[in-house]
Amino acid sequence: MTQATRAQGQMEPTYSRATLFGAPVGELGLFASLLIGAATGFCAFFLATFVGIVGIMVYNTATHHNVDYAYSYMRGGLFVGVPVLLLAWGYLGKLWISRVIGSK
Repeated sequence: MTQATRAQGQMEPTYSRATLFGAPVGELGLFASLLIGAATGFCAFFLATFVGIVGIMVYNTATHHNVDYAYSYMRGGLFVGVPVLLLAWGYLGKLWISRVIGSK
């Protein structure tokens, strides 16, 4: 038996080179891209909110002030979560559009 070569019409599967921590994000569909982008934005929001709450707690303890913890949501989590959400949707949307159109 002989092995088929590319000249005989045997096509090799093409894979996207866009990966994130080893996961091929260039192969995602529209819904998966939107879902993963939203999850990334939510993770960034909650991480920034957690860091803000801990920072306010340390500040309140060290200075004996009474800063409202709502600032961690409004000025910490929101200002980090929304840009990360938009950047993730932009990046994953660009990958999806380029895959649908077929350009490289």
